[in-house]
Amino acid sequence: MNTLILQKEVQDFINQNESESSAKLALKKSPFEGITSSELATQIDGRQRCRKKIPLWAETANIYYPDKLNLEQCSSEKTAIFKATLIPENVTLIDITSGFGIDDFYFSKRAKKVISCEINPQLALISQYNAKQLQAKNIEVIASDGVDYIAKNKDLNIGYIYIDPSRRVAQQKVFMLSDCEPNIVSLQENFLQRAAHIMIKVAPLLDITAALSELNHVKQIYVISLQNDCKELLFIQERDFSGQPEITAVRIFGDKTQQFIFTQEEETEKVTSFSAPLRYLYEPDVCLTKAGAFKSITKAFDLKKLHQHTHLYSSEIYQEDFLGKIYEIIEVIPFSIFKKSKEKLRTNAVARNFPLKTEVLKKKFKIMDGGELHSFFTTDHTGELIVIHATRK
Repeated sequence: MNTLILQKEVQDFINQNESESSAKLALKKSPFEGITSSELATQIDGRQRCRKKIPLWAETANIYYPDKLNLEQCSSEKTAIFKATLIPENVTLIDITSGFGIDDFYFSKRAKKVISCEINPQLALISQYNAKQLQAKNIEVIASDGVDYIAKNKDLNIGYIYIDPSRRVAQQKVFMLSDCEPNIVSLQENFLQRAAHIMIKVAPLLDITAALSELNHVKQIYVISLQNDCKELLFIQERDFSGQPEITAVRIFGDKTQQFIFTQEEETEKVTSFSAPLRYLYEPDVCLTKAGAFKSITKAFDLKKLHQHTHLYSSEIYQEDFLGKIYEIIEVIPFSIFKKSKEKLRTNAVARNFPLKTEVLKKKFKIMDGGELHSFFTTDHTGELIVIHATRK
């Protein structure tokens, strides 16, 4: 951490050049002694990234930004705000892999104390400095391995242990929790002796069923999406809990948050009804599909599915609380008739459970992108290929 960057004239330069290309600035000579052009570029790039991902940091004066990899790996502001609602007030939480500390800042809004462990001493220094700038007085940043810190502080009264294990080991991506660092699978029983709850944040590529085969005492699973992009999975373990965990699909879009709760057992027991497209068409948010709520939503929202392998649903009655995009159907055309048409079509076309991919369809039938029309090339409950033209509700 180069503290010269915090000088007023340097901060003024960063503010004045915030919209400039950081790549181009990195190639120019630095106007400040003791500060490289690369360091200036890192600060400007960091501010630009934070504007979109964690705007509070970009809006707060004199924030120090880390390398872009740390910003790419940190939580977004909106997902961090949601996660903070899952802990009780006045608890002591220890984050053993804190990184840039976004989650810890929002945990500190509810927790009595947050102990933020970061093994990278430079990143820990940056997080500690930024916590002061953000007036987060109940965060204690420790430049240490979080696992070692817990082992050495046996008298520490911990309510929650939070962990975001690294999915990249020896430059290779791993897909099982037991292969991540630190290995939460081998640590879980020890951790549950120290804290009543463990919260594990993992990437959405992780298979939920595979994770449940490795983890004990999982009480809740959250599948969190932001603007229809699945951002993370969150597993919450509770000491001595046994039974079916609740799965909550969380859809964050704009300033709204929707949740749908079910269990894998309920999903297995549900019977799906199929039908031809009705008045309204429903496209599930990615949080629902990743969570595996393919049948549960049919009962909850009184929907009919188009086909077993077509994850599109319909109804005669408008279900405004559905987690996903809702369309009003204009017409349904057999694909055999559509492909004979010579009319040029401007629409937002997409293929779902269809033998041709979206880009192939667009090219073959000269479909132009844009407009208010949405066209779904799909398969109905009888196995017939159809085209559904609809508009967004």
